Amino acid sequence: MSSTEKNLPSAWFSSERRKLIIQEYGIFVAFLLLALILSLSNEYFLTAGNISNILLQTSINGILAIGMTFVILTRGIDLSVGSVVALAGIVSASFATNSSTAGIAGAPYSALVALPVGLLVGIACGAIVGIIVSRFAVPAFVATLGMLSAARGMTLLYGGGRPVPALTPEFRWIGTGNILGIPMPVVLLAAIFVISWWVLNRTRFGRYIYAVGGNPHAAVTSGINVSRLRLLVYVISGGLAGLAGMLLSARTGSALPQAGISYELDAIAAVVIGGTSLSGGVGRITGTLVGALIISVMNNGLDLMGIQSYYQQVLKGALIVGAVMLDQKRNQGV
Repeated sequence: MSSTEKNLPSAWFSSERRKLIIQEYGIFVAFLLLALILSLSNEYFLTAGNISNILLQTSINGILAIGMTFVILTRGIDLSVGSVVALAGIVSASFATNSSTAGIAGAPYSALVALPVGLLVGIACGAIVGIIVSRFAVPAFVATLGMLSAARGMTLLYGGGRPVPALTPEFRWIGTGNILGIPMPVVLLAAIFVISWWVLNRTRFGRYIYAVGGNPHAAVTSGINVSRLRLLVYVISGGLAGLAGMLLSARTGSALPQAGISYELDAIAAVVIGGTSLSGGVGRITGTLVGALIISVMNNGLDLMGIQSYYQQVLKGALIVGAVMLDQKRNQGV
């Protein structure tokens, strides 16, 4: 046996090799272990109805987290998505309600009118934040914190602090309908995931996002329009938050002014748990999806075991802190 052949096992199990394997597949192993533990702990976990419920729970947070991934990859953050969910949901619902008091003049309108309105609300909020961040060099934390408050206030002003009930069946179909037996929110999440994966991995725009997140100064030197790119990622995040808001309203049958509270934390948690670095330039949309699934599976499993929701918040916080600590160690080369 040659010396090269003798060294193959040691090379395969070297510390660097193990580190790479953990970075690449650790999130998937963690998800499978969590699912295995919960399936052994509760007989109802792996039932078809419960799996469908988990996917529905994942859909809204997954859509928000995908938009958040675009932002965090460029070293940004978007704390406003929860409030944008509420604003887009209540504005679009006012176009699609049978209520004579909660709808705007002429309502109900077709879903072909109400849905674009909700998307435009989200896009407008994202564009405002993007302009503030990219043109006026305001830190993303401050700009999006301001939008969080402003969008929540506009939601209360628009609806008078009251919900918008009695949504039309046509509008509600995006939240309660299905295609070939697959719930529509899950179909939308899958479509957005595929498109986002393709954009980040197969387009110039995606390469520019990683370049800006990795080294903004080098990106400017390379001729990348960093300001425009940062504006676009916030527009993407805002548009997806608008879509999530309409899905939430359609699923529940009414738009609530208090909808979306703390949704930004769940989205950030999914992105960070999925391996995207808060320092920018490192991360995968696949990891984000698995991160969103981990949060939903964890919440669902704890509910099935009768554990209070307060513990879910504690575990979620611990997961976020742990993921950030691992990210810092990776960045420092420890």
